[in-house]
Order: sequence, then C-alpha cells, then structure tokens
Amino acid sequence: LPTQVNTPTSPGFDSETGAIVVGNGPDRLDTYIDFMCPICNQFEQVYGSEIESMVNDGSITLGIHPISILDRQSNGTQFSTRSANAAYCVAAADPDASLPFLQAMFENQPTEGSSGLTNNEMLKIAADVGVTGIDACVNDGTYAGFVTEKTAETPIQPGSQGVGTPTVTVNGQVIANSQLPPAGSLSTLFE
Repeated sequence: LPTQVNTPTSPGFDSETGAIVVGNGPDRLDTYIDFMCPICNQFEQVYGSEIESMVNDGSITLGIHPISILDRQSNGTQFSTRSANAAYCVAAADPDASLPFLQAMFENQPTEGSSGLTNNEMLKIAADVGVTGIDACVNDGTYAGFVTEKTAETPIQPGSQGVGTPTVTVNGQVIANSQLPPAGSLSTLFE
C-alpha cells in the first residue's frame, strides 16, 4: 500500500484530528476503531444504536477514527489499513454514509487471522449504503498513508501501555474502557 499521506477532504471530515465527523451536537464523542478488532464489534453491538440516536437527536457530534493496529492478523492483506482507507473513501464521497458503512462493516466483520474482506467486498458494502464511484480510491489505497500517520496519534487509554481499540474520548478526554457505562446509559458520560 502507498505510504504518501493524502489528507481526505469533505464536509464530514476533521483534518486536524483525522476524524470522520457525523452529526453536530454540542458534546463530542470520538471512537478509535479497527475493523478487524472483535472488541470494536462488541462495542458497536452494545452502544452502536445508542450512539446513532444521540447523533440523530442532535446531542452529540461523533468523530470516527478508523485506525490500523491489526494488519498482522490478516495473512498479509493489510485488511485493517485497507478497511480504514475504505472508510475514508466513503466519507470523502458522502459523509452521511459514514456511519451506515461502519455498521455494515462490523456486520460483515472477518475473523482475526483470516485474509479479511477483499476490496471488491468492501466496495459492495459501500454500494449497499449508497456510495459508488470510489473504486480507484479503495483499490489504490489513496488514504493508506494517512491512516498509518493517524494511527500513531491515537491517544493511549489510562492504565494502558499502547494503542488499543476501541479507544473512546468524551469531549476530548480519553476514558478507559472499564469506565464505559452499561448499555443504554452512554449519555451519563456527558453529565
């Protein structure tokens, strides 16, 4: 995959942090995720619909940071980087499709140690959420170098040695995953 850093541009993109931005509520929730990470998928199952409603009801702005720490788990296909790249391709084409794409990617999550999804499979998932015309972006790894650069900037959770996924920040404050409230009460983080 290419290493040059191309910064995505679209209305749904925060070039300073690298986040794909969804919604425009007063509180800010950021999630750093790797599409190969089973715990990220669990996080999505537990909190995904709640996060979506908080975005939709205007209470939060969601920053999605697709990062790549599990490339070693995909038989040399660099699935984590390729899938993060695909998320940026989707966001650059249609910011409103970013959250549906993330949800669909977790619904179709490959197991660790597999070769991951092919680029064509990810392009089909994108098409299913209404985004086409990004074949070159996905196949060329347009944002792969950007993903690598931003992955290195992921905040470290309190009590952690290195970057982990998911990592969650609330209004810019990193919280340990052990501090996450039970399902259905994520809004308590903003009180």
